[in-house]
Amino acid sequence: MDNRPIGVFDSGLGGLTVLKEIMRLVPCESLVYFGDSGRSPYGTKSQDTIIKYTFQDIRFLLNQDIKMIVIACNTASAYGYKRIRDCFDIPVLEVVRPGAEAAVRESRTKKIGVIGTPGTISSGVYERAITEIDGSVQIFSRACPLFVPLAEEGWWSNDIAVRTAEEYLIPLKKEGIDTLVLGCTHYPLLQGTISGVMGDGVRLVSSGIEIARAVGDIIKERGIGRDERIPPVYRYYTSDSVEKFEALGGSFLEGTLHSAEKIDIEKY
Repeated sequence: MDNRPIGVFDSGLGGLTVLKEIMRLVPCESLVYFGDSGRSPYGTKSQDTIIKYTFQDIRFLLNQDIKMIVIACNTASAYGYKRIRDCFDIPVLEVVRPGAEAAVRESRTKKIGVIGTPGTISSGVYERAITEIDGSVQIFSRACPLFVPLAEEGWWSNDIAVRTAEEYLIPLKKEGIDTLVLGCTHYPLLQGTISGVMGDGVRLVSSGIEIARAVGDIIKERGIGRDERIPPVYRYYTSDSVEKFEALGGSFLEGTLHSAEKIDIEKY
């Protein structure tokens, strides 16, 4: 038994899509979430900067006495996971591999689209992960850099979001893909808009559910589950406006986000 919380971080609000699934599938666990909205987006930064930010985020979470790290950021997973996984004595989970596995499982035509930040797409991490699982899959990738600021602004379904989605996604739709990987944890916030552009024939895959299942599996394997008699505690931190973080995050988590705190992540 281990009553310490699980630490989850992302470049901003997007990781709440992962947090929500962890809450649902592993409801007894306490969680600490850090959203680095003050330095978002990560996907347009250099590799060195992304790795620096990732280690700072983890050092902050380690100060919260966590028992597991969930990198709820595709860009940080793409550039930082291999450097991070062996640096700490607690489990570290990333979002790319679970998303790739789900995409291959869902696709019937073996024509898969991948959208993400410029950093994630240029890294080729999804292409490598999908090809390792099934080398016969055709992969069509597209960077969608404006999706993250739209998500952080709360513009999930307005006309600007729709026009932006059409600009990015229609070329992928013309390729005849049947599955689209949302290769950024911010993108599920725009899922309705993305689905509207792609149409009912295209399955959307995000890694939230898959990573939440992986969290549950590790907890069982290592026997580090929390005492179920004690209610879980959720704590939220941001590097930017607390009010904006609570308002947008609360609307996505159905009003369950409160008492967020702003921190100076540069201290870490």
